Order: sequence, then C-alpha cells, then structure tokens
Amino acid sequence: MKKLIWIVILLAVVGGGAAYLYANRGDKEPQVTTLKVSRGDLVDAVGATGTLQAVTTVTVGSQVSGIVNELDADFNSIVKKDQVIAKLDPALLQTALETANANLVNAQANLEKQKAAVLDANTKLKRTQDLFDKQLETKADLDAADATAKQAAAAEKSMDSQIVQAQAAVDKAKVDLDHTIITAPIDGIIIKRSVDRGQTVAASMQAPELFIIAADLTKMQVNANIDESDVGRMRPGQNVTFRVDAYPNETFHGAVNQVRLNPTTVQNVVTYSTIIDVPNPDYKLKPGMTANLNVEIARRTNVLRVPNAALRFRPTKDIFDALKQPMPEELNRVGRGGGRGQNAQGGAGGPSGQPAVGGGAPAPQPSGTQAADQTKNGKQAPSGKNAPAGKNAPAGQSAQNQPGSQTAQGGQGGGRGDFANLTPEERQKRMEERLAKMTPEERAAFEKQRQERMAQGGGRGGFGGGQGNAGGGRGGQTPSLAGNTNAPGGRKVGESASATKAGAAAAKATTIDSLFGPLPSVETRGRAWLYVDKQLKLVNLRLGISDGTNTEVLNDNALVEGQDVVVNVITPDMLKNPGSSNANNPLMPQRGRGGPGGPGGRGGGR
Repeated sequence: MKKLIWIVILLAVVGGGAAYLYANRGDKEPQVTTLKVSRGDLVDAVGATGTLQAVTTVTVGSQVSGIVNELDADFNSIVKKDQVIAKLDPALLQTALETANANLVNAQANLEKQKAAVLDANTKLKRTQDLFDKQLETKADLDAADATAKQAAAAEKSMDSQIVQAQAAVDKAKVDLDHTIITAPIDGIIIKRSVDRGQTVAASMQAPELFIIAADLTKMQVNANIDESDVGRMRPGQNVTFRVDAYPNETFHGAVNQVRLNPTTVQNVVTYSTIIDVPNPDYKLKPGMTANLNVEIARRTNVLRVPNAALRFRPTKDIFDALKQPMPEELNRVGRGGGRGQNAQGGAGGPSGQPAVGGGAPAPQPSGTQAADQTKNGKQAPSGKNAPAGKNAPAGQSAQNQPGSQTAQGGQGGGRGDFANLTPEERQKRMEERLAKMTPEERAAFEKQRQERMAQGGGRGGFGGGQGNAGGGRGGQTPSLAGNTNAPGGRKVGESASATKAGAAAAKATTIDSLFGPLPSVETRGRAWLYVDKQLKLVNLRLGISDGTNTEVLNDNALVEGQDVVVNVITPDMLKNPGSSNANNPLMPQRGRGGPGGPGGRGGGR
C-alpha cells in the first residue's frame, strides 16, 4: 500500500513539473536557424533530356526487287564507299536484259528493211518523173509515186525512233542488273541490318530498307527537348554536360549547335529541339541513348554565395516582438499597402508633375529637394506626398500609411506587388482588367494623364492598387535624345540606324542562330538577415546568378565568407500554436500583414 502511495506521489510530482514547464515555456528564447555564407563556383544551368544520334546516317535500300543472294556486311561492320555489302538474284533482270537486246536487234533489222523500201520508192518516183516529162505518164501516176516515196521516208524515221527506244530499254535493263549489287554509299559503320540471306525484297513505291550506315560515330549529336520557358536562353556555343545510364559516374561534354524553330507539342507542353554536338572518340556513346543534360547558361568562379533559403526568409512582427526588438522602420514603411483596395492616387509620375495612378503604401525613398534634384538629373524621382494615414485616397483605400512619409515615384502599389514582374502580355491583360473596373470618369482621367506624360517625355507611370499590382512606375526618367528617346511624331531617335544595322546583319546571316545576341548579365535585389547580439539585422544585397541552392552576391562588402545568415525563426508562440509557424514562410499565403516591398516601389501584403 505504501508503495502504491509513493508511486502516486511520484506521478503527481512529475505531472506538476511537466505542467509547470509547459505553462512557462513561453519564456524561452526563439529558436534561430542559420546557414553560412560560402565562397565557390556557381553555375546557372537548364536541365533537359535528349537522345543521342549520329551526325549523319544514310539508309541503304534497293531500287529493284529480288531475292537476297549474298550478305557481305553485318551489324557494326566498318565499310568503305563503293564496297559491296549485298547482292540480289540477277536471273530475272538478266533475262530482261537479253530480251531488250533482242528487241534492239529486231528494230535495227526493220530499219535496214525500211531503208531499202525508201530507196526503191525514190527510184520509182524518178522514173515516173522522167516519163511524165516526156508525156508518157499521167499526172495521177506521178502523184502516186511521190506519195509512196514520202510514206517510205516517214516509216524510216519511225524505225529510227524504235531503235532509240530499244536502246533505252537495253540501258535500263543494264542499270537494273547493276542494282542487284548493293554497295555502301559512304564510309561508316553499319548500325542496322534489316534483311537476311534468302529474303525477298520488293521495290514498289519506295525502296525497301536494307541497311543504315552511320557516317562517323566519333562525332555525335544530342537531340534535346528544351521547354519553351527556357528556349529564350539558348545560344549556340553554350557548354553542355550530360550523363547516360550506361556510364552513371562519367560526365560527357558538348556544345549547343542549333536551336530548331520547329516546335513539338505533347499534352499542351511545347518543346523545341536543340542540337548539341558531342565528341565520342572512345565510341562509348551509342545511338539512341538517353542523355540527362544541363545546358550551362552562366558560370561564376570563386564568388561569394548566399543560401537561397536566407533570401526567402521574411520576419514578421511576431518574431520581432519575441526578440524584444522594434520592427525596422524600413519594414514599417514598405509593403504595408492596402489589401484589396482600389487604386490610390500616387505621387509624381514624370517631369511634368502629373500624378500616376498608383495605390497604397509608401516606399523608403528620398524626399524634398533630393527628389527634385533626381528628377532634374533624369533619375527616378520619389517625390510626392502620400494620402494621410488611415484615410482613403481618391480612388481607393491606402491602409497603414505612415504620416509624413513619401511614396515611390508614380505612387506605391498596394497588395502583393508583382505587377512589375509580369510579362508584357500579362501586364496588358491586367491593365485591361483594371480599366474595365474603372468608372468612365476615372478612365478618361487616366488616359488623359498617360497621354500628357507621353507627350512631355515623362516615364511610364505604372498602374497599381487593386489586387496588389505595383503602383507608380518610372516617371521622371528623362531619357537622353541620343538614345531611345521619344521624338516628335512618335519616332525614336536612332531607331532607323538600329534598324538598318539589324537589317544588314540579317542580310549577311546564313542561319537564324547567328542573329541571337549574347545574354544580358543578371542582377537583382534581395535581403538577408543576420542574427547579431540576439537581434535581427537587415542586409540589402545585389544578387547575380543562382544555381537553385545558392545565389551570387555582387556587393562583397555586405557579407563575408563564413558569416551566418538567418533562414528561419521559431518563436515560443509558434510552438504553442503550430499553425502560426507559417507566418514567415513566403510560400504560404498571408492575410492582413504586408511584407517587405521590392525595388521600384512595389509593396507586399494583401
């Protein structure tokens, strides 16, 4: 009994301790996960699959029908040009040749006979003519003799044509007989044999296939299927690495030779055939092998690399509260745009001072005199005041705007801020949808402002608000007249010279691949967070290429090799409520809280 009491007491103590720890687990510090910044090589590559094939293959067939009497070559046989590789039974064709020769001899005999008839008709005509001159023959007899002579001459010409036909038949029979001997048309290796000795081949509408000869297997090609989303980055000469299942531990190399314009569509997936030249000196690669390849778009050697997981990390207000750290002013001002509001009136849209249609939250941009100076210098002018905090702008609402802050040039877009990242077709479709939701008065005002900006050389004021499109644009970018400036009459200065130069290059080009220019260098903006003295520290980065795991850091002074960057923070509240752990996951939808804005005045949040 005492033992049972002690067990109950022990369980109570353990349960009470667990309850105490559970109740006080909120006092624990957040769990911060970091990865290190490294230095090394980066390769931006496009993955695809393809099939190995010989550069040149020739199908050897037969122009005549017959039974295969001999086979002088087999699979993998190395053959030379004009080497005999097969023979057909020539009996029928030999008989046809003899028949043609007999017909030729008969035609020649008929011609000799007709020549004698012509000579006789001419003699009779001459005799009749002499008698007619002496008035010993009638005119009718003379005409009959003349007609007989002409008929004999015509028959002689017909015999001449029959001899030509007979000679052609003999020549054809000889050619057919020669075709019973099959020879190799090129030097190469037989990779396929389709017939056996004793088999009958019938040549009717097309020649039957006997052999396939590969010209030179030391040089091969990979016919790769490149997705349409990646084909724009293909250029001749790009390095390619690939592997085949036969040699899983060996990497083969090649180079892009051609991007064919003939698309292939399978289940609504469009791919383009890209031909890759591959050396094969050891004959390891065989025709038909499947190659898993990577086309190298860009390569960087010994560069500073930041993990992509660190670039995707987005701290929330809950995380800053758990760290007892005030939320940075930059995050307070950027990306706090109104959710599903309408288009808010933004800041200045160009040198003329006309406002662009934008919406939402301010971006961290210079203000006052700085903005005016930047406008004069042709830079992006972030001037223009935002709507007062908590009030609705003329065309919609702008939530959580900070008083006295400045909007990005042309207004700050509310919502997700992905308008600037859309393709031209998607951007046009999105603008049409927004225009359809406007009232006629708002549409007329927007069109008027856009036309005024274009007429005065202003920037392309953006279109924001609504479901989170980037507001504002590049107003204030006053282009130089030496470049692509809009000149009067809608023509761009220098456009004719560029078009002439491009036309001259196209005239000299022999293939479309030679007209593709080099790929532009990649440079984007990003953010990383450091964990210093138990506080998050923001670092703005200029980024280059990425291999999917790491991204190149262009501003080396921002980070150093071996430095820890934050990839995740788990607060005690997240442990209590596991569903809240998605708060800083950029792949999960967030409601009611704006994320950091991107370049060009784009805001996050919904």
